[in-house]
Amino acid sequence: MHTRGMPDRTDYAALIAGHTVIIEMINSGDAGLPVLNQLLQVAQPALGAAGMAFVEFAPSGGRVIAATGAAEWTLGRPLPASDPITSCLLTGPRVRHVRTDRCTNQLAAELAERGLRRMVVSRAEIAGHTVGSLHALYLAGDDEASTDQHAVVGYLGSCIAHMYGYQSGLPVRGDGPVVAALADGLAVVDDERDLFVAVTSHELRTPVTVIKGYADTLTDHWESLSETDRRQAARVIGQRANDLARLLDRLLASAAEAWPGDGPPAPLDLAETLRLAVADLPADLRRRATLQLPAELPRAVGHRQSLGTVLTELATNAAKYSPPGSPIEISAEADDQTVCFRVSDRGIGVRPEHVERAFDRFWQGDSGDRRRYPGTGLGLYLVRRIVEQQNGWVFLRPRTGGGTVAEVRLPRR
Repeated sequence: MHTRGMPDRTDYAALIAGHTVIIEMINSGDAGLPVLNQLLQVAQPALGAAGMAFVEFAPSGGRVIAATGAAEWTLGRPLPASDPITSCLLTGPRVRHVRTDRCTNQLAAELAERGLRRMVVSRAEIAGHTVGSLHALYLAGDDEASTDQHAVVGYLGSCIAHMYGYQSGLPVRGDGPVVAALADGLAVVDDERDLFVAVTSHELRTPVTVIKGYADTLTDHWESLSETDRRQAARVIGQRANDLARLLDRLLASAAEAWPGDGPPAPLDLAETLRLAVADLPADLRRRATLQLPAELPRAVGHRQSLGTVLTELATNAAKYSPPGSPIEISAEADDQTVCFRVSDRGIGVRPEHVERAFDRFWQGDSGDRRRYPGTGLGLYLVRRIVEQQNGWVFLRPRTGGGTVAEVRLPRR
């Protein structure tokens, strides 16, 4: 790996030119993640960094919501509240230089193994409340960060805090307490009980109505129906019963503290796990799915059975938001620390400001999406819970050319 120390000076001309573009984006109505991502893309070369990342904090911990360059693989990575690096980021000087090879947590170890052994970190704070932390990461070297780099990273952290203060598309996580902590005192109240009743009553009623209708038809008109009609009615009843069973599984799992039936994560053949999971997909999904696997894929650490559930949920979500019959592409690859698989579609895509909120329980885009794309909003919520219980992480991103890519990363054995 190419190694270099930190540069002697910051490219202020590039920084100012890039910042002008960001201001023009804001003046044109852009907000939230598009602006945050552009800020990181501008800052990385100006600071001579190998990668940039921003972690958004909530009471449950942090999550990487934007990343560029050599840090892009961390996108979606959680930082639990109990993680030592989380405590480290939330205390001490607001701007500082950190050596990842001297930190004790897993993420820091992975950064160090990739050669990213130094970073300049700035907290984004509003009236003493930390909403996130900005990270400029550098490849191995003995150089200390310059005063200029500390100042620029601190300034950019303050700029991001300012964006949070105006709440223009930020925070991107929808759990409310992040917003409640902001300086203007805005509190978000999420009445999950009423939402649960409204959503589930609708989703339960639909398959039950269809099953009852077809069952009544068979009972009342058996003799007058052809064999083909009877088989079709039985087929629909079976499909809707499967939908109902799957919905009940989701509801029960969403209320459970841990995914039932799984022991500690164990080494597994991810390629074989994906082949079996694709073979078990419902027929309509299986016909649309294409599986592309490398000749050799290292073993991952996880739960074979629940990964099948993850793939089913991601494929179902891809089919739901894409044209009928369009391909659903499933692929896999590995790096030195992780093994990942992706589910890609060619559908309506995901807006940057929704890539995190999509994993919230019961959330389904705007109200128009709920009418056009019915569902409980539990699928991606369960996917994230299952994957993170296996020490992995999952995130969404727009697909080049249109559509959405869902990527799951698991520890490599």
